[in-house]
Amino acid sequence: MNDLLIRQANVKDAKLIALLARVTFSETFGHYFRDRNDLLNYFNQTFSVEKISNSIKNSNNVFWIAFANELPVGYSKLKINSPSKFINSNKTAQLQKLYVLKDFLSMKIGLELQSQLVDKAKKNESEYIWLSVLQSNTRAISFYKKNGFTEIGNHDFQIGKELFEFIVMHKNLC
Repeated sequence: MNDLLIRQANVKDAKLIALLARVTFSETFGHYFRDRNDLLNYFNQTFSVEKISNSIKNSNNVFWIAFANELPVGYSKLKINSPSKFINSNKTAQLQKLYVLKDFLSMKIGLELQSQLVDKAKKNESEYIWLSVLQSNTRAISFYKKNGFTEIGNHDFQIGKELFEFIVMHKNLC
């Protein structure tokens, strides 16, 4: 049996989260990039240790890190007080990141990380939690639908030369 530990992250975890972010993002989206430099530039802008550290220090953000048999295997990020143009409420939180290394997906770590996020959003009196998921990521879309999220819109996001189409989903927490 695997020993699973999920705990709230702190600034000392910034290096682990930065590394997990790069690897899991590459596993999930890397094959979409025609120009590897676009991916590497995105990593440097978004997943630097300094940027992750500053994000952890921001009181509006909460990170969790998951360990399986003492190995760091996933992380998640909740942004508290994060309005969405698709939701008519000021009491919203955003599930910004939820990633697990590919080799550990079958352990249902994503479900545990999501549970931590939802519980924290409820404790902060959020009425809704929302997220964006890549339109072609059917595995993630199915996961979120199975856990009570519904589609409410869509948007595009540009990284380098690549344009990504995302579905916006939300879950009522009341």
